[in-house]
Amino acid sequence: MSLSKNKIKYIRSLKDKKYRNINNTFVAEGTKLVFDLLKSCKCQLIAALPEIINSNPNIRSEEIIIANSEELKKATFLKTAPTIIAVFYQPEFKLNRTNLKDKLSIVLDGVQDPGNVGTIVRIADWFGIENIICSEDSADVYNPKTVQATMGSIARVSVNYTDLSNLLNEYSDFPVYGTFLDGNNIYYEELSHNGFIIMGSEGKGISNKIINYVNNKLYIPEFPAGSASTDSLNVAVATAVVCSEFRRR
Repeated sequence: MSLSKNKIKYIRSLKDKKYRNINNTFVAEGTKLVFDLLKSCKCQLIAALPEIINSNPNIRSEEIIIANSEELKKATFLKTAPTIIAVFYQPEFKLNRTNLKDKLSIVLDGVQDPGNVGTIVRIADWFGIENIICSEDSADVYNPKTVQATMGSIARVSVNYTDLSNLLNEYSDFPVYGTFLDGNNIYYEELSHNGFIIMGSEGKGISNKIINYVNNKLYIPEFPAGSASTDSLNVAVATAVVCSEFRRR
């Protein structure tokens, strides 16, 4: 069975958030990512070269298609066609106090670059942070670029989208951290084992409506102090620095 034009059209349609939401699915490409996701996500469709299918007889999917390189090239979102493309159902994660209590969670306020969001999911996975909560204007975690950037961590980290003001009002008893140029040096501040770490958008930082919820302003100092340097860190890099310091304590 070959990868039909209709199947290719369906896979390609999932580049659009509208169709991802309608079908409740997303696309993953490449052997490492796909086989990582197969461990925990329900798979709707796999299209792969015959050698991949033949060497992995225990693959579980609602539909498995043996495809050739030309068909995969037409379906892929990558510059170079992979040996396997899969369509997975979006996992369901629900936020509640039990899930968030006594844990650190990352909150993304308007982080709009899919690559940054995917990298932050991967960073959270590395540092054992189970929950990422995004503002509704943040990049969609199921965007193909975001999925690729997570390198499989999307299967292990719960990502939810919500109105951040409502969230922070509901959990007003939680510590709330954020990074600012006028914050206190993170390396000298007392850091808790729980609460929200808010990371702002690439261009504007934490939005004005969310700033007032931050009760612990942090600053990642340049080195050496006071030297001329770039005016800011990439949001994913800053997230890694902040998470590392929280986990070091």
